[in-house]
Amino acid sequence: MRVIATICARGGSKGVPGKNIRQLAGLPLIAHSIRQALECNIFAAVAVSSDSEEVLSVASTHGATHVVTRPHELASDSAAKIPAIRHCVMQVEETLGICDVVIDLDATSPLRNIADIQQAYDLLMNTGCPNVITGCRSRRSPYFNMVEIDGDGNLALAKQPGQDVHRRQDAPRTFDMNASIYVWRRDALFGSDSVISPATRLHEMPESRSLDIDTELDFELVEYLLLRQAT
Repeated sequence: MRVIATICARGGSKGVPGKNIRQLAGLPLIAHSIRQALECNIFAAVAVSSDSEEVLSVASTHGATHVVTRPHELASDSAAKIPAIRHCVMQVEETLGICDVVIDLDATSPLRNIADIQQAYDLLMNTGCPNVITGCRSRRSPYFNMVEIDGDGNLALAKQPGQDVHRRQDAPRTFDMNASIYVWRRDALFGSDSVISPATRLHEMPESRSLDIDTELDFELVEYLLLRQAT
């Protein structure tokens, strides 16, 4: 079974400029995901894809086995992530050969741990599902305390429960996708542009490991949590 890790990290960022190579708890942000992949011991390759030569240089310094220059059309603000992952996979396969499983680690989600990666992979292998995503329990429930407003300004629950729900704990379980880990069988990755199919499975992570960095406040919170983990 040939498994490769992809880490996609654009050079630009509006919320936190240069965040992917900015120092976080003593390491460039992207280095946390690279080190987790290397320590996981399931990957034949750890590949970083970026439109930035500076990001790729930092990635090489911190152990990435492959660095892939991403075409500009796959690195714009509006570009979808799956095409960038596919491009990265195909570039790695030119030297490594066809892979069986692709695990994408989001560079902005360094709070995951090695067990999360391994367990998400095991879920794929043990269930025969096409892909696995990660998420945490929702803080708000569409069945209980999440509402929509219609064109007339009227409120209604976002999702109507089959019976009255008087406590959030009694509502059906819902999850926030945390975008930390995506696991695909290769044919599933290349066969659909959606990350969710009827057979997709979810590996649950705690909220404490589900934060991702999109703002300066996120950066400070994640750094605090990482430093607390290290003590």
